[in-house]
Amino acid sequence: MTVLPIFPTRFPLPPLELIQVGVAMVRGKPPSGPSAESRRIKLSSAERSSYFARREAAKILRRVLEGDSSRRAVGTIKSLVYSPTVRNKKATFALVCETLKYLPIIRNVLENARVLNGKWKRQLELVYIVTYDVLFGQAKLMVGDPEKFLILRKDALQSALQKFLMKKKVKSADDLAAFHQTPDVLKPRYVRVNTLKLDVESAILQLGKHAKVQKDGLVPDLLMLPPNTDLHDHPLIMNGSVFMQVRPLVVNFMVFLKENLGCSCSSLSLWIMMLFVCIRMHMYAFQGKASSMVAAALGPEPDWEVLDACSAPGNKTVHLAALMGGNGKIIACELNEQRLTRLRQTINLSGASNIEVLHGDFLKLNPRDLPYSKIRAILLDPSCSGSGTTANRLDHLLPSYDANTQDAERLNKLASFQKKALAHALSFPAVERVVYSTCSIHQIENEDVVASILPLATSLGFQLAAPFPKWNRRGLPVFSGSEYLLRTDPVEDKEGFFIALFIRKDPEIKEESPPEEITHVKTRRKKQRRNASISCLTRLSKMNLYRFF
Repeated sequence: MTVLPIFPTRFPLPPLELIQVGVAMVRGKPPSGPSAESRRIKLSSAERSSYFARREAAKILRRVLEGDSSRRAVGTIKSLVYSPTVRNKKATFALVCETLKYLPIIRNVLENARVLNGKWKRQLELVYIVTYDVLFGQAKLMVGDPEKFLILRKDALQSALQKFLMKKKVKSADDLAAFHQTPDVLKPRYVRVNTLKLDVESAILQLGKHAKVQKDGLVPDLLMLPPNTDLHDHPLIMNGSVFMQVRPLVVNFMVFLKENLGCSCSSLSLWIMMLFVCIRMHMYAFQGKASSMVAAALGPEPDWEVLDACSAPGNKTVHLAALMGGNGKIIACELNEQRLTRLRQTINLSGASNIEVLHGDFLKLNPRDLPYSKIRAILLDPSCSGSGTTANRLDHLLPSYDANTQDAERLNKLASFQKKALAHALSFPAVERVVYSTCSIHQIENEDVVASILPLATSLGFQLAAPFPKWNRRGLPVFSGSEYLLRTDPVEDKEGFFIALFIRKDPEIKEESPPEEITHVKTRRKKQRRNASISCLTRLSKMNLYRFF
């Protein structure tokens, strides 16, 4: 199969039916029609919309529940809903979220009502969706076999629900489901001006024609707009002059085509056609300003050589390039091949010419090799639990989610990797500034990682410094020096981030050595200087003797 670059997220994917038409035009075959069940039923527009929304929601719910039970999620709820196969995204998203919210109640009701046989147990996710609509949603537009089956048994379902509520001593299902309420994550829309292409004042002038624009006041070049401001089609976004603080939801267009249509993009005409049809779709999950604080905290000098250790998708990388004014050199290291393609796309969009992409494992880089021995600053944003952005991802709706407990084994593995990565970053001989950041709220990934590496950092001449001194939320007081760490709060700031900044006190001490080895180096140098002095005195003595005789 011909491998093509990952489809750019600024040209997101179109609905499946449009792609099917495009493939059919290239292949000379008609696109596939509706399912057998939908052909048997003559539906009104509203009925058709509800019918397909339930089935799309059921498919997503199955993937969500399977990923949650195996701890191998294929994507967040939002990313699955906003995939190109989902036509009615708004209705589907609401159905998935509401069904998950009431899922413990729905499961109990179905079990106690004893209405399911073997046939429907094989379609449990669709049954959950329909049961939600029958008990709590809009049961007016109920067409389809599962809908008819459960509507006929509505009395049994409601009776089981009332018994369950009485057992739990609550008045309504809403009281029982209150624990699963979605937290308020409404936040301003942040965009960063790419100063490689446009100055801040010009960006404010142009964006101000569409919405109220304010400077952030903390992060250079960051602008704040009202919540839900839609800038997807704005020319400044499309040409890379302004970057939205977003996380791409769809990554690999080629895999999508293969999985859904059984074809690859080997045909140039098909690829061009897909590009044309995809331009108008929007596939982003919005983040706050905390992620843009990381590159600014590193604060590299314009002529430095800088390493972004875990670079993809590249938003922090191109932010570094802008902060350096396009000067110096940035090495963007990324291990994952698919994420590497996304990284290159971000760099191309930014117009940065001082970034060199490296496909490799950061932990396997030799700090003393020539390309890396001159690195002066390192940005380390490694894999983490992402617990600071769970509200964005809607993790609180998953059956396995418990706000008070987490998977200890997974957190320990992450923390172990994070410690290795931070120790490795500090070992580069010429490095003067290192930023360690996560989007986690857990102490084990944040303060504990820093505390465990601090003795090594001190021995190498590093000390903690406070990024953004005016920021009032600091590290947990679990060790001396935690007041230099920076945290953002998932409630107050709408997402939880952590930043630690290491600066080298004495840039002359750049040996990758433990303290005793550094002592040996100093002793050896002293001996060399003493021997040189003795040799010099010996030569002078001989000269004086020659003069005497």
